[in-house]
Amino acid sequence: MSRQKDPMPLPGLLVGHWTDADACTGCTVILCPEGATAGVAVLGGAPGTRETDLLRPGFLVDRVHGVLLTGGSAFGLAAADGVVRWLEERGAGFPSSAGPVPIVVGAVVYDLTLGRSDVRPGPEAGYAACQVATAGPVAEGSVGAGAGATVGKALGLARATKGGIGVACEEGSDGTRVVAVLAVNAFGEVVDPDTGQIVAGVRGPERGYVPTLDVLRRSRGISPLARQNSTIGVVATDAPLDKAACSRLATMAMAGMARAVRPIWTQVDGDVLFALSTGRRGEAVDLTALGALAARAVERAIVRAVTLAGSLGGVPACSDWPR
Repeated sequence: MSRQKDPMPLPGLLVGHWTDADACTGCTVILCPEGATAGVAVLGGAPGTRETDLLRPGFLVDRVHGVLLTGGSAFGLAAADGVVRWLEERGAGFPSSAGPVPIVVGAVVYDLTLGRSDVRPGPEAGYAACQVATAGPVAEGSVGAGAGATVGKALGLARATKGGIGVACEEGSDGTRVVAVLAVNAFGEVVDPDTGQIVAGVRGPERGYVPTLDVLRRSRGISPLARQNSTIGVVATDAPLDKAACSRLATMAMAGMARAVRPIWTQVDGDVLFALSTGRRGEAVDLTALGALAARAVERAIVRAVTLAGSLGGVPACSDWPR
């Protein structure tokens, strides 16, 4: 039996946002200055990523010091330079003869069609997100990497609903915790996994939502505005895991995406999920149970991302759209 917890990060992790509401873009950092074992699952057909090869078992580096989730498409990966600088100033990084080298992995969402396409997160934005990173409650909705996020784009941005960033935590009966931080910018719709009802998606002409599958059946989908999408995020646990187990955790947690977004992992989505292990609990855990908890945290974080989002850039949030 698991227990739902308040959306708080784990000890040893810091989370911060940088947001430009006028330009409808931003970035989010998950910092682990002490280092965390990491893995990744990349299931979307159009990913934009940084340093993911390092996370495969058998490669030298076994710990990362930060994860960047960013808007701005490939341009936004430049924000990682600011995260690296912030960590270097604090002596965090992979030890080398010339001093610590911070390892920062990352993934992007495409938000250039909302707000201003010429404003993207850069090094100063990444650094600013680190400056405000905290171990306290994490802001959700239309902030950070979720600022310019949208969902339900089978009929283009004109019929889409606002996406965002969401956080959720699950705890096992032994106290092991897993936290999910998700930026939701999906081609598909977000559904409540418990009811199957659409929470945010392709808006109807006046109210409600049109199921994406119905649009695709009529061969009216995939407009030019719908080709750049991603649901990206992090699942982090205090259970001790090696790189192989972290990668398995990320893959299992992807099931939460499949339950909350439909369709998911398409050719026009760059869906990426990182897994972090701080190892602070010390005791071995059942990876199967942990993966199930992580998947549940992911689906809850996705629903929170859209329900806590605010209307922005002319795209209404589900809270402002009549059912």
